[in-house]
Amino acid sequence: MAAHKLVACTALLGLLALADALSVRQCPGKSIANLENNVDVVGCNKTPCRLIKGKDQYVNLKFVPENNYKNIKNHVTADLGLGIPVPFVGVDGNSICDKLYSEDGQKESCPVTAGRTYVYKDSFPVYEVYPELEVTVHWAIQSNEHDLTCFELPARIKNKKS
Repeated sequence: MAAHKLVACTALLGLLALADALSVRQCPGKSIANLENNVDVVGCNKTPCRLIKGKDQYVNLKFVPENNYKNIKNHVTADLGLGIPVPFVGVDGNSICDKLYSEDGQKESCPVTAGRTYVYKDSFPVYEVYPELEVTVHWAIQSNEHDLTCFELPARIKNKKS
């Protein structure tokens, strides 16, 4: 009887974990294993994520590079539904080398080593001038325009009060 309760509790916890996972999408042409468990958009438990104007949005992304890389940058855009990517000012094109950590929280930096797990921690401002609308955020970590990892996330830019 105790074994059945243990199995039921384990199954319930597994379902709760799945329900709690953020629904991020693979970037077109990419297939990254375990992507949903490697992306944490702080404060967002379901999509579309609410990006509140006038606030900073925090993002944590775990990745394992397949090769060694010296320089790594963000490529962060928003698709406004027109198929035209608009760069997120303040984060797109910036180096991430000073925002890298090991899995146990130790500060890391570039170059990154193939096969090691890194956690990239960053934030970006959601400016008041941004229009209130739904977007698809495309977030890639790149070296020489080669994606090390990438995800897409439905989001809604909202006013503080709405």
